Amino acid sequence: MRLWLPPDPATLAATLAIGAMGAVLALLLHLPAPYLTGPAALVTLAGVLGMRTRVPLALRDGCFLVIGMSMGTGVNPQILAAAAHWPLSLVTLSAALLLIFLGGAAILQRWLGFDRTSALLAATPGHLSYILSLSADTKSDLSTITVAQSLRVLILTLLVPLAVAVLTDADLSMSARPEGTMALIHLAAVLILAAIVGAGLKRTNMPAAFLMGGFIVSALSHGTGVTPGLVPGWLGIPSFAIMGTLIGTRFSGITLAQILRASGAAGVLTALALVATLGAALIMHWVLGLPVTNLLIAYAPGGLETMAAMSVMLDADPAFVAFHHAFRILLLTFLVPVFLPRSEPQT
Repeated sequence: MRLWLPPDPATLAATLAIGAMGAVLALLLHLPAPYLTGPAALVTLAGVLGMRTRVPLALRDGCFLVIGMSMGTGVNPQILAAAAHWPLSLVTLSAALLLIFLGGAAILQRWLGFDRTSALLAATPGHLSYILSLSADTKSDLSTITVAQSLRVLILTLLVPLAVAVLTDADLSMSARPEGTMALIHLAAVLILAAIVGAGLKRTNMPAAFLMGGFIVSALSHGTGVTPGLVPGWLGIPSFAIMGTLIGTRFSGITLAQILRASGAAGVLTALALVATLGAALIMHWVLGLPVTNLLIAYAPGGLETMAAMSVMLDADPAFVAFHHAFRILLLTFLVPVFLPRSEPQT
C-alpha cells in the first residue's frame, strides 16, 4: 500500500520533472513517439546515474486507464469486421514467440553461460511481472533476469518507433488527429465506468487491468457511437509521458555493473526479437495485406502497456494490437511453465 501514497513527494516531483524534460527534448529533436521515448531514455539515465526515481501505483493505474481509453477511441465496426483475418496472424505470432523464447534461451545457455532455468526466464518475450514471480520461486539469477528483461523493454520502446519510421510513412510526431475530442460528460462517464471495470479486472490478477478496463469500456462506447471523439490532449499526452517515465524507473537502484553484466543477454534477446517480429510482420503484410505498423506493434514483445500506448501514438489499429498482446500474455502464462525444469539440475 505504501506505493499508492509515496512517502517522499520530492522523489515523485523530481521523477516527473525529468520525464517531462525528456518529452520536451525528444519533441525538439523530432524523435519518433517523443512523449514515450524521451521520458523513458532520460529517466533511465537518471536512475543509472544513481538518482532514485519512482511512480506510485495510483498514478500508474490512472495513466493506464487513460491509455486504454485512448486505444478504445479507435474502435469502429470496420475494425471489428476485419477480425476475421486475425486467426492466421495469431498463429504467426505464436511461431515468432516460440522462436524468440526457445532460440533466445538456447543462445543464452550455450554462448553466455546461463543455467537452463535462468536462460528460459530471461528469454521469455514479455509478461515481466509473471516472469519475475517465477524467478523468485526458482534457483535462478533473479537480478540478471530482471535487468535483462528491463533492458529488453527499454530497447524495444526506443527501436520499434524507429523501425516503423524506416519501413512506413506513418506520422510519428504525435501531432493532433483531425477528429474532435470527447465531450466532458462523455469523458467523465467513460472514466468512471472504466475505473470500475479496471478495479474488477485487477481482482482477477489480470495484467494491466486498468488499461484493459479503459480499453473495454471505451471500445464499447465508441464502437456503438455513444461517445464519439478522442481523449483530449491535456489528458492523453501527460499519460503517455508518465508511461515513458515509468519504463525508466525500472532502472532506479540498478548499478552500471549490473547493466553491463546483463547487456549481452539483453542485446542478443532484443536482436532476435526484432528479427522475428520484423519477419513475421512482413510475411503477414504480404499474405493478409495488413498494415506493417499494426503488425510490428502487435508482434513486438514489449510490455503490454508500452505497446498499447505506442499503438495510440502511431495511429495503429488499437483492437488488433490489444488482442494480440493479450493473446501473447495468455500464451506465455501456460507456455513458460511447460519448459521450465521440474527440478534443478545437479552440479
